[in-house]
Amino acid sequence: MEDISIAALLKFFEKYFPLNHAERSEIPEKFSARSIKRRSFILQPGDICKYFTFIVSGCFRQYAVDENGKEHNLQFAVENEWITDLSSFYNEDPSGLYIEAVEPSVILQIKHDDLLYLYTTYHKFDRNFRIIVERKYIDLQNRVMQNISVTAENRYVNFINRYPDLANRLPNIQIASYLGITPEFLSKVRKKRVRPS
Repeated sequence: MEDISIAALLKFFEKYFPLNHAERSEIPEKFSARSIKRRSFILQPGDICKYFTFIVSGCFRQYAVDENGKEHNLQFAVENEWITDLSSFYNEDPSGLYIEAVEPSVILQIKHDDLLYLYTTYHKFDRNFRIIVERKYIDLQNRVMQNISVTAENRYVNFINRYPDLANRLPNIQIASYLGITPEFLSKVRKKRVRPS
């Protein structure tokens, strides 16, 4: 499992700033591979987020629970994507979020101190992770803009374009929570889109 996972991560870095031999040799030393069962958590409220997580296979959701017990999905992450609570990870403060496996998953995780070591020792890691964080910020910014300026139906269309295979991997209730609509309304939107014209 570990060799396949490391190969997936190295392939990911090839898209940005490919690593040299010395940099590549650090990956097995600093990242640890884990198999995660469906509905298992890698972060819960009150925990300090100790890892930056790369998804080799599977799917995760990051969510918060309000005072009424309602879940609000903030992010989904699938193969070749990253997930963490950035605030808790960098500030080392207790998190207010859950990160849960939606499917059986394989992940690679790096600890806070090990990532800082890579940043300072090999500047290419700093550049690669800056791109990762910038892309997550852009996704968040786009999502906020959609929530205040785009209809629910168009939010769903944008979701399908962003995550083309997730509509079949996630139950309606999870997608609806992410889009800020009810599962019933989402069902109407989906039926409308498949209805023959």
